Amino acid sequence: MLGESSTSSVVISPTPQKQRKSNGGSSGRQASIMEMFGHKAKRKSEAVEAIKTNDNEDSNHESASPDGKRARIHSPQDAPGCSASDKENEEPTNRVQSGPTEKTTKVQSTKPRLTPAKCRECKQLLEDIALYPGDPSGAEEEFVVLTHDSLSVFVGNEDTGRPQHKITDFCVYDKNTHLCSFDAGLIEKNIELYFSGVVKPVYDEDSSTDNGVPGKRFGPINEWWTAGFDGGERALVGFSTAFAEYFLMEPAAIYQNYWTNLQEKIYMSKNVIEFLSDNPAAVYEDLVNRIQTAIPPASLAIAKFTEDSLLRHAQFVVEQVESYDSARTEAEDALIGTPCMRDLIHLAGVTLGKRRAARNLVVKEKKHVKASSTKATTTRLVAEIMEQFFQDTVDSTTGHKIRRHRCGTCEVCLKPDCGECSACKDMVKFGGSGRSKQACVQRKCPNLQVHQDDSNMEDVDEEKEVVAEPSKPTAPTKSAHKVKRSTKSRVEWIGEPVVKSKDQRTYYQSFKLGGVLYEVGDYVSVLPDESGKEPYVGLLAYMWETDSKQEKKREKMIHVDWFLRSSETVLQEAGDPGELFLVDECEDLNVQCVNSKVEVHHRPPHNNWYFMGGVEEDRQFPKCDGSTSFYYQKWYNPEHARFEDPPPVNGKDEPGFCASCFRLENIKQKAIPKAKKEIRKDSGKILYSAAAYNGVEYSIGDCVYLPPDAFSFKTSASTPKKKASAPLLENLDEDEYPEYYRKSTYVKGSNELVAKPFRIARIISIYCPASSKSDNVKLKVTKFYRPENTHKSLKSTYYSDLNLLYWSDEEATVDLSQVHGKCQVECEYDLTVSPSEYSRKGHDRFYFSEGYDSNARAFVEPPLKSRRSGINQMVQGYNEVKTKLTKITKKWTKELVKKDNAESEEASATFDKLRTLDVFSGCGGLSEGFHQAGIAESSYAIELWEPAAQAFRLNNPGATVFTEDCNVFLEMVMSGKEKSACGQRLPQKGDVDLLCGGPPCQGFSGMNRFNSREYSRFKNSLVVSYLSYCDYYRPRFFLLENVRNFVSFKNCMVLKLTLAALVKMGYQCTFGILQAGHYGVAQTRRRAIILAAAPGENLPLYPEPLHTFSARGGSISAQVGDKKITSNITRVFSAPFRTITVRDTMSDLPRIPNGHSKLEISYRGESQSHFQRMIRAGGYQDVLRDHICKDMSPLVAARMGLIPLFPGADWRDLPNKQVKLSDGTMTKLLRYEHRDKKQGKSSTGALRGVCACATGAACDPLDRQFNTLIPWCLPHTGNRHNHWAGLYGRLDWNGYFSTTVTNPEPMGKQGRVLHPEQDRVVSVRECARSQGFPDTYRFFGTIMDKHREVGNAVPPPMAKAIGLEIKKCLLWKISHESSKSNEPAAPVMSG
Repeated sequence: MLGESSTSSVVISPTPQKQRKSNGGSSGRQASIMEMFGHKAKRKSEAVEAIKTNDNEDSNHESASPDGKRARIHSPQDAPGCSASDKENEEPTNRVQSGPTEKTTKVQSTKPRLTPAKCRECKQLLEDIALYPGDPSGAEEEFVVLTHDSLSVFVGNEDTGRPQHKITDFCVYDKNTHLCSFDAGLIEKNIELYFSGVVKPVYDEDSSTDNGVPGKRFGPINEWWTAGFDGGERALVGFSTAFAEYFLMEPAAIYQNYWTNLQEKIYMSKNVIEFLSDNPAAVYEDLVNRIQTAIPPASLAIAKFTEDSLLRHAQFVVEQVESYDSARTEAEDALIGTPCMRDLIHLAGVTLGKRRAARNLVVKEKKHVKASSTKATTTRLVAEIMEQFFQDTVDSTTGHKIRRHRCGTCEVCLKPDCGECSACKDMVKFGGSGRSKQACVQRKCPNLQVHQDDSNMEDVDEEKEVVAEPSKPTAPTKSAHKVKRSTKSRVEWIGEPVVKSKDQRTYYQSFKLGGVLYEVGDYVSVLPDESGKEPYVGLLAYMWETDSKQEKKREKMIHVDWFLRSSETVLQEAGDPGELFLVDECEDLNVQCVNSKVEVHHRPPHNNWYFMGGVEEDRQFPKCDGSTSFYYQKWYNPEHARFEDPPPVNGKDEPGFCASCFRLENIKQKAIPKAKKEIRKDSGKILYSAAAYNGVEYSIGDCVYLPPDAFSFKTSASTPKKKASAPLLENLDEDEYPEYYRKSTYVKGSNELVAKPFRIARIISIYCPASSKSDNVKLKVTKFYRPENTHKSLKSTYYSDLNLLYWSDEEATVDLSQVHGKCQVECEYDLTVSPSEYSRKGHDRFYFSEGYDSNARAFVEPPLKSRRSGINQMVQGYNEVKTKLTKITKKWTKELVKKDNAESEEASATFDKLRTLDVFSGCGGLSEGFHQAGIAESSYAIELWEPAAQAFRLNNPGATVFTEDCNVFLEMVMSGKEKSACGQRLPQKGDVDLLCGGPPCQGFSGMNRFNSREYSRFKNSLVVSYLSYCDYYRPRFFLLENVRNFVSFKNCMVLKLTLAALVKMGYQCTFGILQAGHYGVAQTRRRAIILAAAPGENLPLYPEPLHTFSARGGSISAQVGDKKITSNITRVFSAPFRTITVRDTMSDLPRIPNGHSKLEISYRGESQSHFQRMIRAGGYQDVLRDHICKDMSPLVAARMGLIPLFPGADWRDLPNKQVKLSDGTMTKLLRYEHRDKKQGKSSTGALRGVCACATGAACDPLDRQFNTLIPWCLPHTGNRHNHWAGLYGRLDWNGYFSTTVTNPEPMGKQGRVLHPEQDRVVSVRECARSQGFPDTYRFFGTIMDKHREVGNAVPPPMAKAIGLEIKKCLLWKISHESSKSNEPAAPVMSG
């Protein structure tokens, strides 16, 4: 059970202590007898007359519209049906676009605008009011009833001295006899409420009226309160008056609905608090799922809870969470700051701390807090890194605690210190020491807590309307260091000159400065010109003196190869002060710039490095103080934040040689276009047979990628029919669609502005103009058409393979500097395998089977010159080699194809697959991608959640899956155990080649510094545990996947510490951000990826994008401190293939209704797009699994049915009308009763505010409305939340998914989850396809389990792209080892 709550109207506790709401404002003062009876009550007849008058006004079947106009109420038979067809595959009908109705002219209404008639006392609509039927005969007033003999036994409240009784068959009403909800805030506003019923002794458990004393007009109610639960499912609720306290038993029949509503919100609050206590990291969609799957008590007579009921009671629920938090200790986290509570607060517009001032303080018992996770199991190295960094980071000025602040505006902040709690007793003004500097427990600001946690990481990719253009990568340049130069010390060369070069330099081996001898190869420090900055450290590469006839102009110079301190890398303050990093930066300095000599040692990896995990280092190294002594392990690339093994020195051991200069010059030369192998001069041109650019050599006949603007085509795809689009605001009825004005022209998930894919062409000539420089290399190319470049309709191109081209003889001339790499284009008739099999062997493979004549707008047979044999003849003719196109040549080309295929297969089989341990594996998205890349076999997986673990087993039958806590698992392994408690063999050192996983990252507050509690939490986090896995097993390759904002946690501190730990272990490592949409899925999903490779391996690069994708998906660069870090990715403007759309993803799936639950159905149709052919495993599967969707409530189903079918449609397109729901109930009209300061009025003069806060006043709980088609909470808070764009949003067939979440909810953070044409949310299989899972992939559990498995997974296509980069490293290692006997091959350098 949960602990006591001292607040508001519910105490989630088994104890009978009370929690009260009082009349009389924040003072809590009880009204006197004279005050209570000093107001004359309106007679019942007057109230009835008012009702009749209002009914007569409404007899014409009109009701008050939201803006005060009289709007016609649609009768039930006219209301559109809201339930979907039960036929699974009903053929789509010509559905009329439901949505805003366009009008040709705008007619100003001349009807008088009337505000809805409300009672001045209880604020209820007169048309909705129920009247108290009257007191039974024999009922007495309160002071008379209390003197009855059956109530003579005094049982009272010790604090107030008032007697306590029970009351049954009760009703609550105001002085006009209007039945009222006593929990709606009326008591807090000093509205007098009375109640009648039958009073019974407090010990009587019989809720019938037998043996009770009937009473009338008790009160007014001073406060209402709850005292936990009665041992079952009923909450104990009571009233207090000036005379006594009453526990409520059973209401009168006419008051049952009010009572059920209260019990529902109390029970819901209990569920929410229990859920948050067990799942503090849960998101809003998880909370909705918990609410929807909870079984209501039988006494509530409710089939199930809904999201609408959660939003209806949001204010009450949040108040209970606040109350629960007020009892927590300083070491416990506030539930109010959890992700799902923050979302609920924002969505429902909850006012925090609003009622706490009006609550009585109740001393509570200390609640039991359930541990959220086990303590982290860490290796010695990881633990030492964390301790070493944090020992000086915790704020020591506040006793290891950060002082809390207040917003200063809510009622909680404005109330005085209580003087009772432990924080107050420590305050100086209450006689304490003042050391803790903590706020009063009763004044802990909920607004601040939510604000701090709002700045925390969210697993969401926000689309930005303003898109910054990405910048092209630049070649590395030498940076000049501003240094101090000393003129006091005398410099003299020592020894004879080594050599005198042609560049007027005389080289020496040593010199003496200030009496200190310096030699080539020494390490020196150089003082910076900027005060307060640490000295630079560098290596003396060589030294010389300029040759000049004038003595004064001769300079003694040195060439310094710089190091970077760890604080100057991405590690910043998390790095070891004594560690340096090699870097390709060097500089010429005057000898007098040298400050002093320093010691720098190289720490190579341990000879037994792979088995040193968790073992104390047995080598002795000199101590490094970071001032005069240092060490280095790695080379660092500042642009891409890559830590790599020191590159081998491939230069000459001679004066004037610098390894950094050598590498930089190589990179520079590669970036310059160069023509090679001159053939002849012809018409002012110099012809060549080859050219090189960016390290790639191009020859005649090669096919290349070119930017979309490199050349144009003569034809283009025919213009499609104009699709349905949103009507203009001035052409619709704003009274029927009152929220449509909030929409803009921007459509979420649109691909209208997405970049076009690369142009593809074949090189037929390479030349340089005779009058220009040799780096002005030109290419004459022939164009290839894509299907969308022909006159075909865009719809027909959708059915084509993405790598299908059309040959043409059209030519164009481009610069070599425009080329973005090679690709392979083959005629289908030259292939020895099917096009699909040929395409699967590489991403850069294209084919054609026809040519295209743009003049005739016709497709033709490809000529012989377009095929391999013709190309070979063209190349030989270009090189002036005579040959004939014969059968022998054709046979030779076929043999060449077979040889290429054989070599490809041999290359893929030259390495053993990596034995993989997938930690936090989920259903196995990462492992699936690595399988597809052909680099790994899933040997082991760890997943604590049973449904996901079962899904992994289904798809990886050969893997050993441990359903264990990862900390318990690592502790077993580190303690020497070989088998788990279930008898499964535990992986030992040497059994893991690839470690991959995505550790859940716990939320931290928004402050940029850790306090002691947060440090303890991070030290015990799963990120640290995962790093310990890496340290213990020492795999060849390591991958950590997390949400994009992992990079920015705590001022990037989590990222820095992660990289620092990997570097300390000896790993090469880097980090980057990848967009899943670039790798072949119709979804925006940015993820932070940390890659690491063991010493001696090649550190993988990040994969280049394969598909174009909307730039609105977000940047893939990261800001770490003042440094902008980009990955090695160069394809920033285009990619080989077009973007994948929603239509590509799921247009072939059969129609299903809302709530469809049949696990296996047939496809009932062929695959239509290239993506579908790949995802359906080539079309060999007949059974479609998991095409099931959530069953939404009748109200949500009605809303979905009224969302139009055009792109960008969402809740703002909903009409404000009454419709009959599938359960037979009717919705209500949303009333607009307030002037909106920000939005003004509509064109018809109608109001636009639904709450008093729209006018600038405080929120009024009586303004809340429910059971309306337009959810009241959305216009309530829309002004401050971007109009909640996308909620109840439809997917666009030509667009893309928002980030796939674990629970598709129309009101969730990713609310764009409605099918483009069907009135339902997306199915499990549709979500799985948006992630790139093949249709053969199995999921396990309930429908919500499966949604969660899909939403938490890494998209397999993105994992495959990473796996292919790892594959390149494996092949490099084989090549490197085979050449060890000759000259070691240098690692691939990122540049």
